[in-house]
Amino acid sequence: MTQARNAAAGHPTQSGQSHFSTVRRLRTHARVYGAAHPEGVIIVPGLGCASWMYRRLARTLSRWRKVWVYDPPAHGFSAGRLMYPARIEQLTDHLAEWLSLNQLSGTPLLGHSLGGEVIIDLAARYPQLAGPLIACAPTGIPENPNVAVQLWRLTLDMPRERVQLWPFGLASYLRTGPLHFYQLAQDQYDHDTGPLLGRVRSPVLVIDGTADPVIRAWTLERMSQAIPGARAVRVAGGTHALTDSHPIEVAMHTLDFLEDLSGR
Repeated sequence: MTQARNAAAGHPTQSGQSHFSTVRRLRTHARVYGAAHPEGVIIVPGLGCASWMYRRLARTLSRWRKVWVYDPPAHGFSAGRLMYPARIEQLTDHLAEWLSLNQLSGTPLLGHSLGGEVIIDLAARYPQLAGPLIACAPTGIPENPNVAVQLWRLTLDMPRERVQLWPFGLASYLRTGPLHFYQLAQDQYDHDTGPLLGRVRSPVLVIDGTADPVIRAWTLERMSQAIPGARAVRVAGGTHALTDSHPIEVAMHTLDFLEDLSGR
């Protein structure tokens, strides 16, 4: 991490602009920051999370990159249906069509929590669309706990997050609704990620926090072993929502990773 970056990262930056497109007859929202930059990065939220929960990370990254914070269907300001999405593969398919529609194929993808599982799924099933991957506190890889365990771990994590994030998180979960949340969490339990990991050919960075009760430390090692060339880093004190609790560290690791790739 450069000193110049660390000095600049604490300064405020512009607010994002809403961008809407229609995917599978659903109005799909993304918030765009730093639109003047030629190079981009796309943030893919976790289960029940919305674009507004990633504003701290997006504002930091937007000093160097154009940042798209994508709202999956039935998340944030994106429309969904009663029984859609109900499976992780549906989230992946929707993201794939959104990338193609907006001509964003090959753009780096930063997936948080369930979003990390989605971008791994995308790289395995749609390799022509996937750019470099940053899996931030990825759930379901390679461990797939049942819904009760997932909820218990999230309950343990909540007091560790910034109090300022709580109302944004509550609004996001209410927007997604209990049915979608349960369906996707249950599908995560059934979703077999093992065969997918070895099919990923995109460069991969895995980031996790040392204070994250949701992700087990051994999962980083397993992912690094299963995905060719993957690297892993841990953020000291980082919670599960380390995109909010430690946005500067996540941004710096992301930018360093992408710069290393461009220098190859």
